[in-house]
This record gives sequence, structure tokens and C-alpha cells, in this order.
Amino acid sequence: MKTLVYVEHDNSTLKDATLAVVTAASKLGEVHLLVAGSGCGAVAEAAAKIAGVGKVHVADDAAYEHQLAENVAPLVADLMGHHDAVLFPATTTGKNIAPRVAALLDVMQISDILSVEGEKSFTRPIYAGNAIATVESSDPKLVITVRGTAFDKAAAEGGNAEIEAVSGTGDAGTSSFVGSELAKSERPELTSAKIIVSGGRALKDAETFEQVIMPLADKLGAAVGASRAAVDAGYVPNDYQVGQTGKIVAPEVYIAIGISGAIQHLAGMKDSKTIIAINKDEDAPIFQVADVGLVGDLYKIVPELMDKL
Repeated sequence: MKTLVYVEHDNSTLKDATLAVVTAASKLGEVHLLVAGSGCGAVAEAAAKIAGVGKVHVADDAAYEHQLAENVAPLVADLMGHHDAVLFPATTTGKNIAPRVAALLDVMQISDILSVEGEKSFTRPIYAGNAIATVESSDPKLVITVRGTAFDKAAAEGGNAEIEAVSGTGDAGTSSFVGSELAKSERPELTSAKIIVSGGRALKDAETFEQVIMPLADKLGAAVGASRAAVDAGYVPNDYQVGQTGKIVAPEVYIAIGISGAIQHLAGMKDSKTIIAINKDEDAPIFQVADVGLVGDLYKIVPELMDKL
């Protein structure tokens, strides 16, 4: 089976999300990568070095500079004439392109896989991760999104894949890039951080969140996350949200401060290696998944913790 992996990048650097997808694809067969962008030669060279990759297809065209789904989907669908499956990371970009590819190929998408059980058999979470379903496809072509936290990352060095230029389908003319406002932070990126400090609604307001969570995160070299309640209340921006409708994370250490542990939040972080919860409600659901639980006032516990670090 030939698999095609869509490479996430910013036209200069390859994003880590791709590495886990390569691992998933390698369980299906021969792995080819697709780099679609503009002036993306450096990304193609980095992709060719990933261990286990056989070939890198490069579509270098102004139409793909911002990786608009309406332009990229026809390109991927065209390449599927020579591939049996295409895999995307289950990120915002992957979730945007994959359904369009599935529609163009007239097949059912298999979303958010956790493991590869066979050539066309996979596991995926349902009911906010409370149950795991084993699904099998009968479609001739597979369109799959991969939960990155469920697979080890492929080695970024050690490969020597062939780089091949492919002609794209160009601008579909149905959408255009207007602009972007990117949040910049010196802290680690949420989905790739080894330590995450998350705050919930108990932090009262944006100022309190800043005073309590940020110093602890900085001291630990951690990324900052938040529950949906904290995001909805305006404490922090949307891209901090961890959970079913936010980002799925699985760091070495996840510290949940003032988070009760609604099922939607647990779905996004319960695969973390070590979970530390701080909450004054001893019956909070977060303690059911926590490895270490501290029952008490976060305004007393967090400063004490800072003093001991």
C-alpha cells in the first residue's frame, strides 16, 4: 500500500505534527510526503530527511502559499491516483483539507485515529474519548486524520528520500487569503510541550490568570493551557484551549489548576503521562484521572509551590 502524508509547514520550517503522522503511515506501507507551498524548498529538504520516507512530492506554486484548503484539496485528490491512502494530522489545517479530499474522492473520512489495526482497520475515540471504536473501511481509497499524541514521532534525521516536483492544480478561485493574526510567545507550543500548566474558571479573570498561571509556567519552562470555561470567560485566547473542542495534548506533566474536569476537557488531556490537579473541591472529576491531587485553595498552594521550585 502506498500512503501519502500531508506535510504541515509555514514555507520555511516543517511542523512536528507531521512526524507522528509519518509513524502512522509507516504501519500501512510505503510512505510518500506532499509539501504544498510557495518557496518551500527548505521544507522539502527537511521532509526528505525524515526516517522511513520513500519520496517527497513538492508542489511549489503561489496558489499554495497559504495552504488554502480549496486549492490544496484538488491537488491531493489528483495525487491519489497513485496512492491508496492519504493521512493528515488532526490539526486545524488537516481537519480543513481532509473532508474536502474525501468528498472529491467520494469516500468516507476516518477521523482522529489512535492506532492502525490492519490495512483498512483502525481505532478512534467516540463519546469524547470515553469509548474506543474499531472501524474498518470498505472504500478503495482511504482519507485519514491522525491524533498526533497517539503515535511516537518519526526521527527527523536519518532519511534520504527522493524529491520530486509535481504540477499543481493551481488556484481554484473560490477563496482568497485576506490576512492572519498570529499569537507569538516565547513559551513552548501547546501541542508539543513536555510540561503544560492549565488554568480554569476558578481563576476569576484575565488578570488573576496572568498573575497565578504565567509565573509558574515560566519557572517550569511550560506551555500554558486553559479550560473552555476560562477561554469563554475571556481570560485567555482561544488557542490556549485544551479539550474536545480545543487542542489534544499528551505532555510528560499536565498541571490542572482550578479546573473541575468536565468530560470535554478530560478528552483533551487524559493521555498525559503525569497529571497533577489543584482544586478546592475534593469531589471534582479531575481527581479521577489525576496521578497527584492537591485539595485546597489554589491561591495558597500555587505560591507555596513557586517558593519550593
